[in-house]
Amino acid sequence: MTTRDNPRRTLLKAGTGAAIGAGALMGAPAVHAQATWNNVPEKGAKLRVLRWSRFVQGDIDAYMANVKKFTEKTGIEVRVDNEGWEDVRPKAAVAANVGSGPDIILSTNDDANLYPDKLVDVTDLCEYLGKKYGGWYEGCEAYLRPDGKKWVGVPLGTAGAMMVYRDSLVKAAGFDTFPKDTDGFLRMFKALKDKGTPGGMALGNATGDSGWTSWLVWAHGGQMVDKNNKVIIDSPETIKALEYAKELYGTFVPGTLSWLDPNNNKAFLDGQISVTNNGISVYYAAKNSNDPKIKELVPDIQHSQFPVGPVGRPTEFHLFFNQMVMKYTKYPKAAKEFLRFMMEQEQFEAWLTGAGGYISQPLRAYEKTAIWTVDPKHTPYRDATKNMRPSGFAGKLGYASAGVLADFIMANMVAEAASGSKTPKEAAERAQKRAERYYKV
Repeated sequence: MTTRDNPRRTLLKAGTGAAIGAGALMGAPAVHAQATWNNVPEKGAKLRVLRWSRFVQGDIDAYMANVKKFTEKTGIEVRVDNEGWEDVRPKAAVAANVGSGPDIILSTNDDANLYPDKLVDVTDLCEYLGKKYGGWYEGCEAYLRPDGKKWVGVPLGTAGAMMVYRDSLVKAAGFDTFPKDTDGFLRMFKALKDKGTPGGMALGNATGDSGWTSWLVWAHGGQMVDKNNKVIIDSPETIKALEYAKELYGTFVPGTLSWLDPNNNKAFLDGQISVTNNGISVYYAAKNSNDPKIKELVPDIQHSQFPVGPVGRPTEFHLFFNQMVMKYTKYPKAAKEFLRFMMEQEQFEAWLTGAGGYISQPLRAYEKTAIWTVDPKHTPYRDATKNMRPSGFAGKLGYASAGVLADFIMANMVAEAASGSKTPKEAAERAQKRAERYYKV
């Protein structure tokens, strides 16, 4: 068992290995014993796993502890390589196209729909896990079972994106509670700027943190496509969203147009911003910091769900994680066995606990895992996978939706309009043309 980190990335360390253990199985989910699994791994199997790098140290600690247990139980050697989110996607695509590389790839969103014919059918495994652990959330099926029949990957969960804010600064700006609607949200950002404590959210090609742009468009009724996969992003609803984005951007700290996923973490902990969208990693980085100034932030850090827009209902976008078994692998049965082992209660709850709430489960039974209630600040992240909209809303996911997301069309449109490099109408028209290249009739 080995693990390799990408030396080019400096990621926030948070969470602790001590969280793994007795507390992991408290509030254990009900397991349905009638679920059966029959699978014999190939003799002499060895596996290589490529996964995204951790933003929470406890994630990788727990994951590698489970890998070690798997090897000890089965004798199957597993090598784990870690790369940044932005690096996994192209490496996965290259591996799929050339037919060589890692046996298992943990990637993001609907990357599996870029090359479904290059992936092992894991329907048997997903049906077993779903039956045993209360079923998969709807969004998981949208991403990895787009035809309603065949599973092209095994859902792993989501990195929930919630609003992370300094409670004292929000109150100093005149807000006793975090706004629940987009009008109040904009007023809060304006008030924070006026107080000299601005907020900021990523407008660069950030795989996870630019997802707030989808929330913003959806909150105002805009959609990339309709239910028939017709591109409709150039719409009055989208224009309203982009006009809102321009006002909101005017309150941001400078530099957000180039922010990738680590940038807002650093800006928040450095005291440059008072509010942003992020996973729970900021909170855990503060809790585990050796810097007294950062440690002082812990009681002041709070989390809230995104506000509701004019559509009148939540429109959450979260970074979805998939687990793909590549068709070129010599050991498909061993790969399935590895994923089954990692998703079983004893291992999966230990991993959820080690990650400290950074990952929201894909299976309903794990809602009862103790990590979600041991600290009230964890709870807003529990239902991220349950409440998420898939990236290709409201159409059917496939190559087109995956391509549009990978090309950051939504994020780029919002950035162009927000920054004033294009008018809202020009930005929407450009997004329409770009998306139509993927959604060909």
